[in-house]
Amino acid sequence: MTKPHHNHIPPSDMESVSQKWQRVVGRRSFLHGVGVAGATLAATTLAAQGNKKLPPGDVAILRFLAAAEIIESDLWSQYAELGGANGGNHAYKLALQNLDNDMPQYITDNTDDELSHAAFLNAYLMSKGEQPVSLEMFRTLPSTIATGAQQINRLTNLQQLHVDTSYYTRYRSDLNPDFGAMFPDAVTIKNQPAIPISDADTDPTQAQPVPPTTTQQTRMQAIANSAAFHFAFIEQGGSSLYPTMALKVTDLEVLRIVLSIGGVEIDHFSLWHDKLGNAISQPLAGVVDPETGTKFLDLNNPANQPFGNDLAQTNLILPEPCQFINPNLPLCSVIRPISTEHSGAMAAVNALTADNLFNFNLQPGFFDKLMELAGAADAARRQSGHD
Repeated sequence: MTKPHHNHIPPSDMESVSQKWQRVVGRRSFLHGVGVAGATLAATTLAAQGNKKLPPGDVAILRFLAAAEIIESDLWSQYAELGGANGGNHAYKLALQNLDNDMPQYITDNTDDELSHAAFLNAYLMSKGEQPVSLEMFRTLPSTIATGAQQINRLTNLQQLHVDTSYYTRYRSDLNPDFGAMFPDAVTIKNQPAIPISDADTDPTQAQPVPPTTTQQTRMQAIANSAAFHFAFIEQGGSSLYPTMALKVTDLEVLRIVLSIGGVEIDHFSLWHDKLGNAISQPLAGVVDPETGTKFLDLNNPANQPFGNDLAQTNLILPEPCQFINPNLPLCSVIRPISTEHSGAMAAVNALTADNLFNFNLQPGFFDKLMELAGAADAARRQSGHD
């Protein structure tokens, strides 16, 4: 692992988050009172109040979480450009609305939330005299060429994902990964786009009936279905990451930040966990991607339940009571996993890497940077005697 260094941060990454945050403030009326000052002026205002320095472990946790939120902001911005409330790909929006009519608005709101998290965490770090996080030098991946996408460089790739869908069966099981349990995928999603890749592949002006009737309509619906499973995959990761980091925090104000943002990640996961069920239940179930072969079968049909009904039924979206703390104690409905091994910072980097979200051949040094931040966060320990 490379030695941490604190070079001057290029302003472009902070500027892009700040610019997007200004649009967030304009869209979300409840944030009008906060204003852009929350992202751009908080550092100097709070620093002037003479706040104490944070414990090094807390700084490491905040810096990793800031990096994670920048990554989330990048991928969610791509989803919003194409399928959000003001998204520019009409057929993609229609396919998403086949899952739920409000999907575009939910995508926009989730995007806004992640942008706010990234802006706040970096501003808070600066307010404490700490270095903010920039990943701008790794923003080298191309955009999709499909209608609606901005032609700008990206941190993440949504065009060839390997989505781990085992969270679906995990949250329906009474077992807990923190005790070593493993879970099957609900749907196998490999080498699969979650956004349109080109207008030749999927016509942005086409209709999207249920069920789809043409090859291009089927392809677009499979892409939208994959996106729904990916939404939940990303947010379940945050649902476990934040409480795992909270257990390491020393400063009460930092604990408040980590728990407060983490609660929103759980809310996001609950939303997407519900909506994705419409891709694998009637009347939409049965879509098979004509290019990749990804199948979205009806999981409410016993013929498609190799792991049993209890792990397949689509409306079982609330966390099933499971083993917790000690397997001899009564089962308890909880977020899981919550352990450094399974849901810490390095586990998060490994999960995002396995998702095929990055292309490290085109992003030299990115993996090392993420692992440096993750290693420092995982090494943090709660300290006594800090007020």
